[in-house]
Amino acid sequence: MPGLIRSKITLLIAAILVAAAGSTTLAQEPLLIPAGVDILTLDKAIEIGLENNRSTKNARLEAEKSDDRLAATRTRLYPGFKLTGGVSKPLTTFDTTFEKGVFGTFPGTGPVPNEDTVITSSTNPNAAVVAQLTQPLSQLHRIKLQIKQQETAGEISRAQLSTAEQTLVNEIKRAYYAILQSQGAAQAAEANIKLYHELDRITGEYVIQQVALKTEHMDVQTRLAKAEYDVMTINNQLLDQKEQLNHLLGRDVRTEFAVSSGDETVSAVMRETDLIQARERALANRPEIREARLKVESAKLDKRIKKSEFIPDVSFTVNYATTFSYSNFVPRSLSAVGVSVEWEVFDWGRKKHEVADKERSVSQANNSLLDLQSEVLLEVNARFRQMQESRQMLKVAKLAQTQARANVQLVTYKYRLDAALLKDVLQAQTSLANSDYDYEKALLAFWTAKADFEKAIGENK
Repeated sequence: MPGLIRSKITLLIAAILVAAAGSTTLAQEPLLIPAGVDILTLDKAIEIGLENNRSTKNARLEAEKSDDRLAATRTRLYPGFKLTGGVSKPLTTFDTTFEKGVFGTFPGTGPVPNEDTVITSSTNPNAAVVAQLTQPLSQLHRIKLQIKQQETAGEISRAQLSTAEQTLVNEIKRAYYAILQSQGAAQAAEANIKLYHELDRITGEYVIQQVALKTEHMDVQTRLAKAEYDVMTINNQLLDQKEQLNHLLGRDVRTEFAVSSGDETVSAVMRETDLIQARERALANRPEIREARLKVESAKLDKRIKKSEFIPDVSFTVNYATTFSYSNFVPRSLSAVGVSVEWEVFDWGRKKHEVADKERSVSQANNSLLDLQSEVLLEVNARFRQMQESRQMLKVAKLAQTQARANVQLVTYKYRLDAALLKDVLQAQTSLANSDYDYEKALLAFWTAKADFEKAIGENK
């Protein structure tokens, strides 16, 4: 009878070993997805996020606003039409005196007027309308500079949009990989609970049959309770992570989904990227650097615009005025064509100091560009080394996992030969579970480091 009991325990331990071996490949095996739950791949998550994320939408709207500002600035090149009108009712009258002969004395007619004449204004309501057409001339140079500056501002907005999109893609990847790791950990924990339930049942029977100690049964029950707590913790963490990913994707946080392992989880392959090439790609692709260069260009244009204010404003004008209900001696309409000039001859050195201010802004923009290039290179170097370290740690975790599995096999074999106790087998199983967790954590660290490196070199996806 004891031999039969030991054989059953050995078979149970073998089942534990098989399940433990299977838990190491949870990231590669498909999960059991409930019916009606959508499977969300990483590419699909990135696509949804880029389209629906509200912060990215605002950045996209800001770029569109820049296009509207550019179109508005271009209209300043064309003639301006201005219409001014007014209606009034005089409260008092005024007299206009025309002295005798003020308009001259003519043969046969005599003086005009032939006597002093007083005309009293009317108190009836009257109106006047003035229409003006103005075509800028000397201001065209400044306006064209302003258009270039607005075009640069639009490019800056698009660079900021690219930065927002790259940041969003990185956050989605990190959230997605965290869910994948938690999902695998939850599957492993569920498998452990099933095993501990079966072990609890059989060990209880052995205690009744007096072939196992009560303390061994209590040990199994303690491990079962701990496994159930671990499942609860992992599931709660998984729910939090899914809600956060839904928020990043710009959709209802209550949306149910399951992540798909895809190619990323089949093998964690270190990308074959030369560090020097990675630096060059980062300097060429990072939208922050492109934005800094555009800010330098914008500062230079701002300086040129300020210098253009030294040129007088010369405009071609066409004016037309008409009156209503005025006295008959006032002309009904008046038109004129001419040139208007506006020039601030003396400004106490204000423009000179404003140009100096713009010159210093150009120097600041250049310094910011150089500083940002240095920071990008530092980030690329750090992310590259971090990815190398995480890849090596993944290798170490894999070796430790293999060693723990071999140790379970060895202890199981010793248990068959009465050279090990049941608690030794359980301890080996615990060590294997810990090594599985360390491997999953190392795999997540590698995926995260890989995503951070891709963002550092300016990759969009």
